[in-house]
Amino acid sequence: MINQRPILYSFRRCPYAMRARLGLLYAQITCELREVTLRNKPQEMIALSPKATVPVLQLASGQVIDESYDIIKWAMTQNDPADWESSITQSDSDELVAENDGPFKSALDHYKYSARFPDHPPEYYRAQGEVFLKKLDQRLQDSLYLLGDSQTIADISIFPFIRQFAHVDRDWFFTAPYPHLQKWLQQFLDGVSFKAVMTKYAPWKPEDIIIYFPDLNQGHHSSLGAP
Repeated sequence: MINQRPILYSFRRCPYAMRARLGLLYAQITCELREVTLRNKPQEMIALSPKATVPVLQLASGQVIDESYDIIKWAMTQNDPADWESSITQSDSDELVAENDGPFKSALDHYKYSARFPDHPPEYYRAQGEVFLKKLDQRLQDSLYLLGDSQTIADISIFPFIRQFAHVDRDWFFTAPYPHLQKWLQQFLDGVSFKAVMTKYAPWKPEDIIIYFPDLNQGHHSSLGAP
């Protein structure tokens, strides 16, 4: 029997899963949450998505969406309370997210796990990532968010990765010459919605009581950077 609500396989600290949870929270779509341990992934998830990476969303219809950006796009087709979809050119968001998920994510991985890539010092990989940081900071000079003065899908899709980059060396990041990007990031870090998507849960087991995400009774803001 297929669950009447979507089922989300997630991992709290994964930026892709974080992105998906932010999108589902924005759209106020309640899911059954199954927290995954990456070293012991449940067979139920692997059966749905053989690539075995989080997030994986199984809809009530049985359809499976296993790309985080696609999960957000699907969520917006169900409910778009701030009318994000009509407020931007979708290609602008797609282009910026593609750069984040491609060259920037590669630089981020090399920077964060520089011991695995000993051909260059961490600063070398950090400089590669700074190409994207500079681009974002320039955008934020003239607007509150990445695609204008209203938050959009681009902001919630990119924020988890900038957070991860910043946390490699917080002292460096928050003193680097990116004041607009720092302000943008801090707004998300301080927001009630970010705290809501970062609640800790024990790894899921089939016999567990169902955990629902988000808890809409908590009254989280649809503006994800809201204080």
